[in-house]
Amino acid sequence: MSEIIMDKTLVLDDAQVNQRIRRMAFEIYENNFKEDSIVLAGIDGQGYLFAQLLSKELEKISPIVPLVVKVSLDKFSPLQSDVQLDCDLKEVRKKCIVLIDDVLNTGRTLAYGLKPFLTIEVKRIEVAVLVNRSHTLFPILPNYTGYELSTTLKDHVEVKLGKKSSVYLH
Repeated sequence: MSEIIMDKTLVLDDAQVNQRIRRMAFEIYENNFKEDSIVLAGIDGQGYLFAQLLSKELEKISPIVPLVVKVSLDKFSPLQSDVQLDCDLKEVRKKCIVLIDDVLNTGRTLAYGLKPFLTIEVKRIEVAVLVNRSHTLFPILPNYTGYELSTTLKDHVEVKLGKKSSVYLH
């Protein structure tokens, strides 16, 4: 049931967000159960926080050792800036990579976030998002989705992760 607060509609409350994170961790484990470790590469900001939360759940339910990596890029002008990782590329070489962001809208941020992983040999690259708006302009489809949300292009999805997580639609 949605709650409307000052032009915001609550889409997911704290319990629902945590339930989806746990389910996604199980899905990641099911698809990567043969791996000793995987890389959870979170887009700087809410994507990185989401990757940390997924890592905690994955550690609870599986023997897989997740390496959480921050992917930093300028979301508004990705061509004018470098895409950087907060680790050495050697650490992610020949591993399964899960590129993570909070919201998939056009796919642009995730497409540019792939750049560092395209310069090295990796086993596989997957994508995980908490909310998929399905307005992709780039050929990015998530392997793991917490919530599918039909929106207009003018709508804004706000994700808050932390002590009290929530997802709002503006």
